[in-house]
Amino acid sequence: MWLIDLFKKKKTETVDSSMKYLIAGLGNIGDEYVGTRHNIGFRTLDAFADKLGVEWADKRYGAISKVRVKNAELTLLKPSTYMNLSGQAIRYWLQQEKILVENLLVIVDDLSLPVGKVRMRGNGSAGGHNGLKNIESCLMTQTYARIKFGIGNDFPKGRQVDFVLGTFSDEENKIIDEKLDYVGDMIKSFCLQGLERTMNQYNKK
Repeated sequence: MWLIDLFKKKKTETVDSSMKYLIAGLGNIGDEYVGTRHNIGFRTLDAFADKLGVEWADKRYGAISKVRVKNAELTLLKPSTYMNLSGQAIRYWLQQEKILVENLLVIVDDLSLPVGKVRMRGNGSAGGHNGLKNIESCLMTQTYARIKFGIGNDFPKGRQVDFVLGTFSDEENKIIDEKLDYVGDMIKSFCLQGLERTMNQYNKK
């Protein structure tokens, strides 16, 4: 009998682990960065947490919020390490919560996509994004899910830093606001249906 009980316990632990997710939105801490293009990850998770009625707590390496979506347990993370060291916070919380790398989802700004356009990917290079570079370095892999949130690229040559650290126009903010619930649905789908089905469903739109 004890063998059956032990087997059931191990099986339960495995199932629990497979349904734990880390959702990390990238950005920079500080009032001067609020509303900037580079902080679209923070903005997305703030909207997601607000809609689900959960609050943030200041923890090691970032602000943390926890929520259940059906049978999935989500840990939401806004790193406090600044963008270029995002990987340190993500690695810590993956280990702390015993979350599998395949259950990591990163939300990040993307210059190659028009404002408000979103794409989910399961792997790929950092594409020059310092936050993604650090994640790749800390996790030693390019294979993790990410939602790329388009911020456009309407800036003169040599002014990329000023652009990503600048704020959206009123018209752009309206586009972003209309897409936040959509990205929230993508997050839920990733946790409940998986990467492939979510990409098939949402990347076509």
